[in-house]
Order: sequence, then structure tokens, then C-alpha cells
Amino acid sequence: MITIGQLAGYVGVSIKTIRVYHDKGLLPEPDRDASGYRRYSADDVIDLIKIRTLAQAGVPLARIRELRSAIDEEFQEALHGIDEELTARIRDLRATRGRLRRLAAGQLAPVPAEVAAHLEHLADWGFTPRWVDLQRDLWILVFATHLDHANALFRDQSESLADPALRQLFLDYDQAHDLDAQDPCIDGLARRIVEATKARYGSEELPHLDEDSDIPSLIQGTVNASSPAWQRIDTLIRQQLNA
Repeated sequence: MITIGQLAGYVGVSIKTIRVYHDKGLLPEPDRDASGYRRYSADDVIDLIKIRTLAQAGVPLARIRELRSAIDEEFQEALHGIDEELTARIRDLRATRGRLRRLAAGQLAPVPAEVAAHLEHLADWGFTPRWVDLQRDLWILVFATHLDHANALFRDQSESLADPALRQLFLDYDQAHDLDAQDPCIDGLARRIVEATKARYGSEELPHLDEDSDIPSLIQGTVNASSPAWQRIDTLIRQQLNA
């Protein structure tokens, strides 16, 4: 027979925790000896180990109390379910750890392999590092928030850049970043973009987007925030498309 302090030491819990288990009905209180002290047996040690193991697995105390009175078949089935929940939590924690490590390395999130290859081609085509970084951030944003539309949007841009004339428009837009917002070149560039947009899409909206999609404003808002010239180009484009 052992004391409550010895029981706590053997199992690795505090005396206060054992008393909580008594109060919650998880661990029956043993008889007291002639001196008024609780005396625990080997069975109590085994029961406490089971309770502590379930509690550490995240099982609520009320559920543990139910399992203590379950038959062996029900208990084993419950343990199997708890194991599956733990496996899912471990998987989620590993994914979270991966995101934290990428964040520490300056990588907000991974992009699909084809997007990564596309970003490498941008530099070969003459786009500035600033544009490549912006595109990477935008695709991370789109794939993270609108995965159901992201692939279609990416294919559309890839097809546009495969066209030399459209690619030159993107290059000119990239170079316009540092222009004064009132530079007359901006008007001509906006007009060319509108003409190319109408020729490619006609009166249709961007491909594969629902009417309530906020992707265009999400992307354009991010782009406009980085350059007053780009913001004015966007304003001119909207005016001409809505005219």
C-alpha cells in the first residue's frame, strides 16, 4: 500500500491532479488507514496511468469517466478512434511546423511546380526582379485563398505570356512601375492593354470566375499599392472598359 504522494511520484502527476480525478469520479478514493491517510494499491497505479495517458491524448475528463466503465470491446474501439484523431493532429502539426519553417526562411508558402518554373522564365524574358517577386507573392495569395480558380487563372496568364505581343505588353507594364503617374506614356499603355483585353476576351469576364469572385480586386489592389503609375493605369483601363 502506498501514499498519495508516492502514487503521484510513480505516475508522474501532481497530488492536486489525483484529487481532481477523485472529485471528477475518474479514480475512486481508497480507504484510509488508522492514521487517516489514503492508501493506494498497485491497481490504483495502473488505473491512474490509464487516466493520465488518455488525458495527455486530449480526451476530455468526462469522456475518460465514460471509458472507465466501458466493456473491453467498447474501450478498444474508443482507443482506435482516439488514435486516429491523434494521427490527424500530428499530421496537422507537422504541416504547421513546415509552414513556420518556410516563414522563417522567408517563404510564405509553396507554389505548384509549374508556377515555380514559370517564375524562372519571367527573368529569362526580361522581367525585373521586382516583377518576379510580385508575381510570386500574387500566386501564393491566389493559390492560398482561391485554390478552385487558381489553376485556370494561371493557365490563362501562361497562355498570354506565350504570345510575344501580349508578353511585350506585360514587359511595358513592368517598366512603367517607376514612371510619374501623369506621364503621357501611361495613357498609351492603358489604351493598348484595353485593346488587347477586348481582343482576347471580348465582352466576357476573366475566365473561370464566379460573378461574386473577389480575385480581380484582390490582385489589382495588391498591384496598385506598389506603384502610383500602375494605379493610374488601372483607373484608365477601368474607365475605357466601362465606357
